[in-house]
Amino acid sequence: MANSFALAHGSVLLRILRMKDVKQLEKLILGNREWLRPWEATNPYGPSSFDIKSQARGLLKQMDNDEGLPFVIEYDGIVVGQLNVANILWGSVSSAVIGYWLAPEVAGRQVAPTAVALVMDYLFNVVGLHRIEIDIRPENEASIRVVEKLGLRYEGLKERYIHINGAWRDHYVFALTHDEVRGGVLNRWQRKEVPAIEYPFRKTSWG
Repeated sequence: MANSFALAHGSVLLRILRMKDVKQLEKLILGNREWLRPWEATNPYGPSSFDIKSQARGLLKQMDNDEGLPFVIEYDGIVVGQLNVANILWGSVSSAVIGYWLAPEVAGRQVAPTAVALVMDYLFNVVGLHRIEIDIRPENEASIRVVEKLGLRYEGLKERYIHINGAWRDHYVFALTHDEVRGGVLNRWQRKEVPAIEYPFRKTSWG
């Protein structure tokens, strides 16, 4: 997979992580601890680490092994978060998992759904994957709203799935396959063509 390309729509741009991004990302993460801490993965066997440089090297190594894609999210030319594609599997599975975080100052500006849609379209139409999954804590209302906007299907609950903020946490599973969005995830959302979906954890549906 190429490591020097960008995906863009409007004021949102995603590009591959570079080591020189580490200082800015560290500043964002440490400067928004209350906002990000409830959703951060932690190590159940040791102290939490803020070695962003080591994490960045690990993500880039995964990309070199065709196992992941680490993106930096920019809004109006300013770094505001990350979106990581992980667990890329090929062959008969052809799937991947997406995770992301954003700085609070861009919340509500449609940055997250735009970024997720851009990457899903890239994974489906360029990389050639069949299925994309996003796992979200039930308490993370903002992230759940992102997958609702884009029309991802709810597939169930993974109990005590990921160690987050000091404990094993349940996660909802959402997914889409390429066949469901042949016209593009971003286009479907922008054209307001996302079908109304009944989510069992909701009293109402979103379109």
